[in-house]
Amino acid sequence: MKTFSFENATSAEAFQISPTDTNYFAILFDPKSAPTDNIFVVEIFNVGGATPPNSHSDAHEFFYVLQGEGTAASDGDEMPIKKGDALLLNPGSVHIVKNTGTSKLYTLTVMTPNQDFSELIRSGQRISLDEEDLRVLQGL
Repeated sequence: MKTFSFENATSAEAFQISPTDTNYFAILFDPKSAPTDNIFVVEIFNVGGATPPNSHSDAHEFFYVLQGEGTAASDGDEMPIKKGDALLLNPGSVHIVKNTGTSKLYTLTVMTPNQDFSELIRSGQRISLDEEDLRVLQGL
């Protein structure tokens, strides 16, 4: 029995929750693909893109900026974020992450526990990652 799960980010399944959303997700690991109660994604924000205001009653949500810049707001506090920054949101906080840069914003996003986030993402439209996405996911 394997004691690990493996995924190459460039071949990860990608979804956009709603056709009007300005962010989308490449799923690395979730309860459907690995023995975990958490979800691990690369979240990609188009220029000007943002999450809708949201909160999670039981889950912590973690963002690590891989590339780009933006702002993170939680319960009225707002701060700039850029490559190399990490943000941990506590359960119950109402938050927004927004791309304020001139190129896409890429974050490693982890929610623990999953709290149906995987199911929400997978209920959206399956999409293909573009060349820029693939370059960033390869670390180029």
